[in-house]
Amino acid sequence: MRRAWISVVFAVALVAAACTSSGGGGGTETPSSGGPSIVVFWQPYSSGTEKSGLMALVNEFNKAHEGTISVEPLFYGNADYALQKVETAIAGGVYPDIAYLYGSWAANIAGSPQVLALNDFIDKNPSWNWDDFWEAERLAATVNGKIVGVPALVDNLAIVYNKALFDQAGLAYPSPDWTWSDFEAAAKALTDPANKVFGWTMPADGTEDTVWHYEAMLWEAGGDILNADNTQAVFNSPQGVEAMTVLQDLGDGGAHAIYVDTQNTGQAQQVFNSGKIGMMVTGPWDLANFTNVDYGVQIMPAFTGGDHETISGPDNWVLFNNGPARSQAAFEFISWLTAPEQDMRYALACGHLPLRESELTMPDFQQYLDKYVGIQTFVENEKNALKARPVTPKYPQVSEALGQAIVSVLLGEADAQTALDQAAQTATAALAAP
Repeated sequence: MRRAWISVVFAVALVAAACTSSGGGGGTETPSSGGPSIVVFWQPYSSGTEKSGLMALVNEFNKAHEGTISVEPLFYGNADYALQKVETAIAGGVYPDIAYLYGSWAANIAGSPQVLALNDFIDKNPSWNWDDFWEAERLAATVNGKIVGVPALVDNLAIVYNKALFDQAGLAYPSPDWTWSDFEAAAKALTDPANKVFGWTMPADGTEDTVWHYEAMLWEAGGDILNADNTQAVFNSPQGVEAMTVLQDLGDGGAHAIYVDTQNTGQAQQVFNSGKIGMMVTGPWDLANFTNVDYGVQIMPAFTGGDHETISGPDNWVLFNNGPARSQAAFEFISWLTAPEQDMRYALACGHLPLRESELTMPDFQQYLDKYVGIQTFVENEKNALKARPVTPKYPQVSEALGQAIVSVLLGEADAQTALDQAAQTATAALAAP
């Protein structure tokens, strides 16, 4: 779940664009004219290696399928805004064949009759090997047994640390055996108020980026977000409080050891790159930003008696029904795009984590590790991603309530128990609402 930002003005423009014929397939079969099956492909990248790498693969596919399938890529705006854009397009009857959506939205889109259930496509193409995708990816793409997406991106969270600051403080680097007590002690030791150096940083804009950082800690402590049938928030458990207390102890109500990034527009990454933050808990997407820092990467700490579980942010390519021929063409393209050979080339081009476990044994994998310093820890860390966020259309409301609680604790405005109790009450009421 790579972070991205969007302006309100641009967001409004996207909604308006969704109601025009330029944005999608129209919900009908391509006219029978002997031409290729059109695949309208909404992708989220406006620039950079992600876009150039993806477009190279699209062009390669189109060349190999000239006269039979034509993939038409369209940048539809920031992925943070995609769900509303897609829902608006569906309501207007003009929608794409494929769109990029966050995995946490799977339950929101699964009920749409325009969404293609991919179970039959996958069963009919066993050589594509659905089970080769990481477990967290498959969980995030499945709603009540219905597979509603093909993995588009996978990532996880780990500690990225500044070796020079650890050396100056006389601290040993983070190890795989670290506990959160070790992490807290290091964060405090690294903090130097006189020189505006912070031990840690945390996104604190209250969005899902804030929330999923905490959710990894919650799972490590043995807690969970919701109960088994997704009817009640349970993150205010003793385990949830234990995880939140780390933020309380290090935040502005405690040691002031956290650079609290209330805007979450990349400022914290710049401060880390300038040598003023000792540790970040972040994902592989940030590594390319740290050109001025000799950094290391280590898996997240554990709570006493717990494990080093991380959270994965699998995002999906969701397919929509524009008739049998276009549906088949869309699946043929997306299965080709996410096959091990193509995905390994894409990972080399832009630094994404491999979507499939089999890619770790491919010849190009060592080249990938050599190119992206520290990436191997993130690859191996995917084995610690054992859970997915709750599959419920009410998850956005749960996330909003939890995000506000986390921010209030980070800013020293509430203690862990009070903030979580209030958020749980709000989230449970949202879950109960029609």
